[in-house]
Amino acid sequence: MTSTPLFRFGVIADPQYADLEPNLALNRYPANSLIKLRAAIDEFNRHDLAFVVTLGDIIDREWKSFDTVLPAYEALRHRKHFLLGNHDFAVASEHLGTVAAHVGMPSAYYDFVHSGYRFIALDGNEISVFAPPEGDPRRQEAKDLMKALERAGALNGHRWNGAIGDAQYDWLAAKLREAKASGEKVILLNHYPIFPDNPHNALNSDRILALLAEHDHVVAYLNGHNHAGNFGVSDGTYFVNFMGMVDTDDTTAYAIVSVYRDRIEVTGFGRETSRTLALR
Repeated sequence: MTSTPLFRFGVIADPQYADLEPNLALNRYPANSLIKLRAAIDEFNRHDLAFVVTLGDIIDREWKSFDTVLPAYEALRHRKHFLLGNHDFAVASEHLGTVAAHVGMPSAYYDFVHSGYRFIALDGNEISVFAPPEGDPRRQEAKDLMKALERAGALNGHRWNGAIGDAQYDWLAAKLREAKASGEKVILLNHYPIFPDNPHNALNSDRILALLAEHDHVVAYLNGHNHAGNFGVSDGTYFVNFMGMVDTDDTTAYAIVSVYRDRIEVTGFGRETSRTLALR
């Protein structure tokens, strides 16, 4: 086994900060996430990382929560990438169209390349009952997807899940082909899981999973949303669901991912699980 990684990066899922009392039923402590986030950033700053990605649900609710939590990231000495989750849209309706820009994202979905790896960050909220503005046809499309899933007896037809639209799907397919032509391996990033089967999975998880199965250069799919965490392997791709930082009064959850030529090592902090993922 080679001992020097090609690069490392940090992962945070679901800090879900807000100045709120704990949700004891769900064991979530949104106000405590600010302390946990600062501690995670201190740890990340002790390492040589290419970047740190936050996999969505930066806040729990309320626009003002962004103004408290985003400054914490200013202490990070590494490049930062954000994705958005369902809770990031629990804001007043006039802000729905500007969340991505407010967080400093280049767009709601995007990609970037590092050391022979293409990272593809998806917007899993595109079709949902919370992210598009009121009256947008994508809200009805999400309702139709949920009804179809319910009729089929699927686990994931819930209003807290979302889907990617046709244009984004075509963009993803094109990016996968582009990466293949460039000899790049691919790591996908999304707020929503798509595998294994779970109540938190994206509303069109089967469609995305089928697309990824066509490509042997997709090595991993990283997500949050299901705070309990999860893990699976399908068609040679690893699916890693990172645990929610917001959960529990005093324990944290985040990770450093080290990418080697022959494997990927996930080093978990707090409740997060450490794993070694052999590359084919």
